[in-house]
Amino acid sequence: MIIITGATGFIGSNIVADFNEHGRTDLLLIDDLGTHDKWKNIANRKFLNLIDYRDLDALSKHLPGKADAVFHMGANSSTTSTDGDEILRVNLHSSMYWWNWCTRTGTPLIYASSAATYGDGHQNFNDNQSLEELDKLTPLNLYGWSKHQFDKWAVERASEGNSPPQWAGMKFFNVYGPNEYHKGDMRSLVAKNTELIARGETIKLFKSHKDGYADGAQLRDFVYVKDCTTAMLWLIGNSKPSGLFNMGTGKARSFVDLMNAIGRALGKRVNIDFVDMPESIRPNYQYFTEANNEKLKLLGALGAAHSLEDGVFDYVNSYLTKANKYR
Repeated sequence: MIIITGATGFIGSNIVADFNEHGRTDLLLIDDLGTHDKWKNIANRKFLNLIDYRDLDALSKHLPGKADAVFHMGANSSTTSTDGDEILRVNLHSSMYWWNWCTRTGTPLIYASSAATYGDGHQNFNDNQSLEELDKLTPLNLYGWSKHQFDKWAVERASEGNSPPQWAGMKFFNVYGPNEYHKGDMRSLVAKNTELIARGETIKLFKSHKDGYADGAQLRDFVYVKDCTTAMLWLIGNSKPSGLFNMGTGKARSFVDLMNAIGRALGKRVNIDFVDMPESIRPNYQYFTEANNEKLKLLGALGAAHSLEDGVFDYVNSYLTKANKYR
């Protein structure tokens, strides 16, 4: 059995899709469906059961004595959340629960960390997992703090010999791809702007408010969700590597590059209007993120990853422009 938390969400549902495409349906899904359309992310998927993560009685009845792996993707991923108690419960304590369960049962664990743990990036974006290096990082928001606290907690437990037989914390950078539609304002700019560009409308990007960066030239490491799931399934199929791993492309690209990639995928000209960035987000706005992917690359986990243009092309033409845009 494979256990997947956050299984109806963005990355979680893509993990479900990957396993189904590899012929595995012995999947125990854990999540809440909410009031939006998350159910559509798994509408065509095969699995054993779907349990609300808050239903502890049902969860205890259905958990096996051991699983082939746990993919813990469940979290409150809002970078603007201010509900500390909710973040503590959902992001930190639930992660500790799955770590302890996997340690006790001898089950490998892959969990979602985040590039938000790096804060403004002044310490670079190296997935060095020494406690000394981790202590230098200063996340800029509550979400990033919660992920960083669990990373440190996990490394401390592992250093004591109190860990699952294999574990990996995936520091996801700017992930885009199918099944992100329920995320509202947290959707990628590809999801937000493809329809506008297809209609020939002018799209809006933030002006730069920092010397050295032109308008729209702010840089991000945009990574296609299929490359993320491929790497995670590779890790679980190779039982030796454990630790924290950056999950990006290793190549920062601009927001203008991203919009032009959508235009090329659609065969449309892109019209951009640059607007002032809201004062409220300027102090913590990141102008550059780029994953150092050497750890995953040396392991051979990245494979033939998509370039920005190839990933956007597949997303736009295989999903966003189709009547059924779900994977």
